[in-house]
Amino acid sequence: MELDEEGLESFFSFMAPLLNERQRRLMAGAMAQALGRGGQALVVRASKMSSRTVFDGTKEVAGGAGPSERIRREGGGRPRLIDVDPDVLINLDDLVEPDARGDPMSALRWTLKSTRQLADALKEMGHEISSWTVGQLLHQMGYSLQATAKTVEGAQHPDRDAQFHHINDEAARRLEANEPVISVDSKKKELVVGKKANKGREWQPTGSPERVDVHDFPDPEVPKAVPYGVYDLGANEGWMEVGSDHDTAAFAVNAIRRWWQSMGIERYPEATRLMVTADAGGSNGYRNKLWKVELAKLAAETGLEITVCHYPPGTSKWNKVEHRLFSFISINWRGRPLTSYRTIVELAAATTTRTGLKVRAEWDEGVYEKGIKITDKQLASLPITRSEWHGDWNYAVGTTAENRRK
Repeated sequence: MELDEEGLESFFSFMAPLLNERQRRLMAGAMAQALGRGGQALVVRASKMSSRTVFDGTKEVAGGAGPSERIRREGGGRPRLIDVDPDVLINLDDLVEPDARGDPMSALRWTLKSTRQLADALKEMGHEISSWTVGQLLHQMGYSLQATAKTVEGAQHPDRDAQFHHINDEAARRLEANEPVISVDSKKKELVVGKKANKGREWQPTGSPERVDVHDFPDPEVPKAVPYGVYDLGANEGWMEVGSDHDTAAFAVNAIRRWWQSMGIERYPEATRLMVTADAGGSNGYRNKLWKVELAKLAAETGLEITVCHYPPGTSKWNKVEHRLFSFISINWRGRPLTSYRTIVELAAATTTRTGLKVRAEWDEGVYEKGIKITDKQLASLPITRSEWHGDWNYAVGTTAENRRK
């Protein structure tokens, strides 16, 4: 029988990529057996397989190999690195651990060093290892690549957690009684003139991105939008006040006023009390005297007793308005230049979520003067009742509070 080695090479070249390792081995063995004397050597040359692989395949075919889920023969393939070099895992963990973050008992840890740096360090210890293998071992050991996370809050007040419990308990009681509980804060200012870049991406025709300015340097002459948010915890509804002047306490309380007039009084017609949770600083900070003066005006106008609970200093990220309202508004206007106040208002008002969040937004054209001084005498005349628990952080403003104080 005349052997056509060229035709055999074409056969293996076509078939090999279509089969797994076991199937290729058995195909080579079956072909070698069919060719008879000299068949194994010819198959080795034509298939580019090792003589050992072809020999094993011929042996398996002769033994009556049948269907099997195993691809490699028992003990086949290159031995694992950790089997021939078990110390590599110990040394790798020692290299990573000094810079590791997180609980060592946690299922997820992460490293700061690159796989290339770790591979180089292991090679200096005498281990033959690639950066790719280091990555595989790190995954097996419970590490993964992670970005930085803003979690360090600086010096913590000793009553930080107790204040959280106080806020949660008070809010739970109010919500159970169907009383309004809102979370308030100001969002970062947004440039509204020109084509300024906005973080995020949105779907656009390929090759047609929204063109924006290359630079976005701060410019005192460029108008900015001042967003202030009010989030109703019980109704899962938000109000966004978009101002064009200054972020003052008067502006902040006016946002609460307009929320109450537009949404709150309709949802809570029988309410006599309103609970407000706010950050410790800024236009609604607990040390801001004008904030309390403006709240007293609002309480007198509405007849509501307004109870305010401030989050401890340095814990603004726990404020509900941040992740229940602002985060979704930011998602809705991602990748779009905010070219006008109308654009900002309409994008905010169009924000919805699968959990039913609804948002209303309006532009506040008011002018809010900065630097208004409130004297201690004026502050003392306000109908404010301080809580027995951290009265600076927790207090009630309004006629009911005044009656209780008397």
